[in-house]
Amino acid sequence: MAESLQGSGRILVVDDQPANLRVVSTLLSRNGHDVVPALTGPEALELAIAHTPDLVLLDMLMPGMDGFELLRELRRLPQFQDMPVIFLTAAQDRELLLRAFDSGAVDYVTKPFIPEELLARVGTHVALKQARDRLERVARERQELVNLVAHDLKNPLSSVLFASDILMQNGCKPERIPRYLQMIHDSAHDAIGYIRRYLEGQERIAQAESGEAQSHPADLRETLEWLSHRYELQLESRGMRLHAQVPEACGTVAIDRRVLRQVSENLITNAMKYAADGGELTLEVRSGNGAYWQLRVLDRGNGVPGEKRSDLFKPFMRLSGREDGLSSGLGLSLARQIIVNAGGDLWYEDREGGGAAFVIELPAIAT
Repeated sequence: MAESLQGSGRILVVDDQPANLRVVSTLLSRNGHDVVPALTGPEALELAIAHTPDLVLLDMLMPGMDGFELLRELRRLPQFQDMPVIFLTAAQDRELLLRAFDSGAVDYVTKPFIPEELLARVGTHVALKQARDRLERVARERQELVNLVAHDLKNPLSSVLFASDILMQNGCKPERIPRYLQMIHDSAHDAIGYIRRYLEGQERIAQAESGEAQSHPADLRETLEWLSHRYELQLESRGMRLHAQVPEACGTVAIDRRVLRQVSENLITNAMKYAADGGELTLEVRSGNGAYWQLRVLDRGNGVPGEKRSDLFKPFMRLSGREDGLSSGLGLSLARQIIVNAGGDLWYEDREGGGAAFVIELPAIAT
């Protein structure tokens, strides 16, 4: 059982005696560990920051900065709060050993040490640290997945809610009823597709977001038609007119069409929330620099204040401090990450004549 816990990792070995440092480093290296040696406390601190170790094997008593002081300095840095430290000491003093554990050490080995004992203690604590790191990574990835699913479901479910609310009102025009029913059907289908996409595994998600070759690359004319059909009535309910401007020669870009729709939906729904007073929204396709195409989402709202632009694409940042019960503040951050991973870019600029312009630029592909 103990053998299954053994692991290899990066070990920072600190000892002021060159002979001891050499012996310990050689022993650990021969058993698969990546060793970073240091003769002094200040040197060890610099090396720890430059080469984050999985474990520190630390001489307790050294001239100048001793092991206790070095450990105290390391614990002040966030990245070393939980890093395991084993003291290597010739001292048998009970008070010193108690002080070592009080200072945050996880174990100690006395000199002269038995090689097998040193390797067993180091391997066990490295393996435990790496297991904890893996669990923390899984927890982060799971939370990120929850955030992604919740965020991607927000737009289609909002469309379902909008259309069903309209149908429940007595004043709905009869000729529009089929269109609202179609919106509910298509949006529900999109939501189920998003869920299936995540359940099928993270590898497929990564492929879609990295813009790798897809079976359905995004045709920009088709994308604007889809967006116009999906959001024209919702924009109208906010008092906004929708304009779509597509050139005769309109290309296809290197990203899955569903992914481009999701990114574009985020930009449109932001305009619906923050720029409704402008009265209009324009979706525009332009040829970009070189072999690129641009999809531009343009409104006549107040734009983004200068002091907020540096944070615009950071996670959990909103365009305003207003809570709407749905926004997670992830939209622009995720959108930009997806577009950049696909080899393109997403940025903000002021619209000529007033308002905001969000520009998606993606590499063109031959069709």
